[in-house]
Amino acid sequence: MATWHTLECDQVLQQLNTTRNGLSDEEAARRLQEYGPNELERRGGRSPWAVLAGQFTEIMVVVLIVAAGISFFVGEAIDAIMILIIVILNALLGFIQEYRAERAMEALRELAVPIVRVRRNGRIQEIETTKLVPGDIVLLEAGARIPADGRVIESANLRIEEAALTGESVPVDKTAETLWEQNLPIGDRRNMVFMGTTAVYGRGVAVVTETGMRTELGNIADLLQTVEEEKTPLQRRMGELGKWLALGALIVVTIVFAVGVWRGIEWTEMFLTAISLAVAAVPEGLPAVVTIALALGAQRMVRRNALIRKLPAVETLGSVTTICSDKTGTLTENRMTVTMLDVAGQSINLVEELRTTGALLQPGEQQIEMPGPNIALLLAAGALCNDATLEPDEDGAGGYHSVGDPTEGALIVAAARMGLWKAEMERWLPRIAEVPFTSERKRMSTIHRLPPPDDPLPQECIGKIEAECLLTHLPRTPYIVLVKGSVDGLLSVCDRVWDEGTIRPLDAQWRERIEEANNRLAQEGMRVLGAAIRPLEEVPSNIREDTIESELVFVGIVGMIDPPRPEVRQAVAECRTAGIRPVMITGDHPLTALNIARDLGIIQGDADGAGHVLTGQQLAEMSVEELEGVVEEISVYARVSPEHKVKIVEALKDKGHFVAMTGDGVNDAPALKRADIGVAMGITGTDVSKEAADMILLDDNFATIVHAVEEGRTIYDNIRKFVGYIISCNVGEIFLMLMAPLLGLPIPLTPLQLLWINLVTDGLPALALGVEPADPNVMRRPPNPPNESVLARGLGVYMLWVGLLLGLVCLSTEYIAVGVFGMDHALTDKVWRTMVFTTLGLSQMGNALAIRSDRESLFKIGLFSNMPLLGAILLTVALQMAVIYVPFMQTIFDTSALTPGQLGISLALSAIVFIAVELVKLVRRLRQA
Repeated sequence: MATWHTLECDQVLQQLNTTRNGLSDEEAARRLQEYGPNELERRGGRSPWAVLAGQFTEIMVVVLIVAAGISFFVGEAIDAIMILIIVILNALLGFIQEYRAERAMEALRELAVPIVRVRRNGRIQEIETTKLVPGDIVLLEAGARIPADGRVIESANLRIEEAALTGESVPVDKTAETLWEQNLPIGDRRNMVFMGTTAVYGRGVAVVTETGMRTELGNIADLLQTVEEEKTPLQRRMGELGKWLALGALIVVTIVFAVGVWRGIEWTEMFLTAISLAVAAVPEGLPAVVTIALALGAQRMVRRNALIRKLPAVETLGSVTTICSDKTGTLTENRMTVTMLDVAGQSINLVEELRTTGALLQPGEQQIEMPGPNIALLLAAGALCNDATLEPDEDGAGGYHSVGDPTEGALIVAAARMGLWKAEMERWLPRIAEVPFTSERKRMSTIHRLPPPDDPLPQECIGKIEAECLLTHLPRTPYIVLVKGSVDGLLSVCDRVWDEGTIRPLDAQWRERIEEANNRLAQEGMRVLGAAIRPLEEVPSNIREDTIESELVFVGIVGMIDPPRPEVRQAVAECRTAGIRPVMITGDHPLTALNIARDLGIIQGDADGAGHVLTGQQLAEMSVEELEGVVEEISVYARVSPEHKVKIVEALKDKGHFVAMTGDGVNDAPALKRADIGVAMGITGTDVSKEAADMILLDDNFATIVHAVEEGRTIYDNIRKFVGYIISCNVGEIFLMLMAPLLGLPIPLTPLQLLWINLVTDGLPALALGVEPADPNVMRRPPNPPNESVLARGLGVYMLWVGLLLGLVCLSTEYIAVGVFGMDHALTDKVWRTMVFTTLGLSQMGNALAIRSDRESLFKIGLFSNMPLLGAILLTVALQMAVIYVPFMQTIFDTSALTPGQLGISLALSAIVFIAVELVKLVRRLRQA
């Protein structure tokens, strides 16, 4: 039943056929059989062997395995072993990445609580959480994790931290009162508790309503396990490329074999020729180069605080068109902060001060100048009527952080930032009594002893205001009552107001002004508290709310909010410049979400945000088709549940968007997994969200994702460069190996020489192209279309004409070498084949230098702007020379030492490709001028 919150406590107990004394052991055992254990089930997970086996199903990998098998068959064992090593390394890298992703459900299961206190047979006893059943009476206290979903039937100031489940940044006050609205969002069901959340204050009793997979956490687990993995754009592009390469190789091999046999050549010889051609057609090094390039990109991202969990995500970021971000802890600091102070005749906005100094309390006694005694009294009341404390940071830098309720922590931090340190104030204003906060009164009161009027003021002044002490501005009675709470509740027990050190009657005009300020701050999405005082001549013998919470003097109002991260505003602007639309998805209140979105620039040019905000309740009433009709206009979703987040992501994807989802809570995990790329928070993120994500922001900084997108676009650009480089070289090899026998020339290269070209001469420069610096305009252009072929934007044409030119150059080398160096036949074969081998390798070096930009000349880019590429080319040339001139390598690769004249011819011919590409770019620049 989804409407437990609408029933009276006795009705809930009756529906569940239980009592406040709990179930009997026999009934609990029967229900355990009926409902099953209270645990999250794992459905459809893949075993490690299944994950490993899946690595060998990619088209490119299958092609390589077939090539290795044929190489073994024809006796080329070295070729086969080299190819299989590449296949195995790729499989291991992929296995490690994917197996980590399978850990998402295990992290979710770890949120379960091992032991829980329940009332059974009228007695309190401890049982294993897995044995909880609907109808059990559970005892809750501060620090306890909630073991199942339940309806609160008793609450003594019970507060539950639900941020991980709902996105709400402030603990929720729980009540046993009935809520009458049917379709309340989870965050508004104040009489319900949910599995996986944590009690942070007070105590309570709840009756279990749902267990296991029927809980809200179980619903998330179900969503997490039913979300299907999708291939990334890179995986789809490489799969498509692999199919074309395999088909092309099969066609070419078949043609060569058929033509050779038709011309009367022995079929065995033509079969070996066809195998050589297959080796030339298949870019053996391409999968390894892509994997290594992604791994290098992942390392660069780690240095920029973005940890990549799944390698394809490195490139996937370049295609993102929409970033759906959780608010709490991602766009904001997940730290309640005082931003507005309002007292009689004075209103102080601390937003600009926060942007300058930050929300954290840094070393030093005072960061913001105290505006006056009224503000000092307001802050002192908020800090002293307070159970939170300030503790030194563990990093040893001298800063401080609050410990306790986030709202109370915000008050003591605000006071300390203006020089009013709680510990110092308590030395002179010790607390002697209190009336704790209750959700019914919505306020808290403390009584403090003041120094006697004739006592000298302290030598070390606290809260200096124009060289005077705070104590000089307090009523000089023996005692003072300090009260903080909801403004409405305080006004009902106040009859006076504090005005510049003077106590005045709280008339209708004052009351209207206070209520107007309260409503204004609430409309801005702030949490609003009021503070009041009461001078006391003596402490009542019976301290209760009715004895001290009357005839109060209203002091002022404090507005607080979980503020935006300072760097996010700039990151949002950069997203828009890059053609990426930011969208906020949160479980928080719509007004709060709207205020933050407007402040960050997520919503622009709309004063009231109308037409830009949808609530979870509205989403629940919309069909998928209706949501798709507005999803491109909505920038803020508030009070949403986990199903809503997945629904939003799916609607965006149905409209053709490529979606990144950022988040840190358990509630974000299904959407993180469903999105094209999931981004979790490394510091505040739960293990569940991290395991479900493709990428983790180590600094929880939304701005880091902008850097990651830039890196992703750069990596995709570079992948296109080295794919173009490798495939154009392979086209040249195919043309060479195909045309030579058709023209009556001998087979120009051996299979091992082709493998050397594909792995070394292709591989090393290709790796270096993977670290090519970013294009200066990379973040000033639209995202890469997700369905774009890797050969789009002219790359396919480039590969074809450059490959044909490369093959023609090498074919010319063979023709020239055979004609010019016609000596002893055995020597001639080695010489001309070595010349062709060298020309092919050196031509590819020119191709690598020219392909760095599709428009700018190498001489403008700078030869030294990519030092790894320069180093790779020099190393490749050195290795090529070793293959030619080192005796034992001559034996392995069937080469011969070239004379200076022969080497000179190869060098001259190899420059043709570089010159041709540079001339084409020159013509392109002249046309665009």
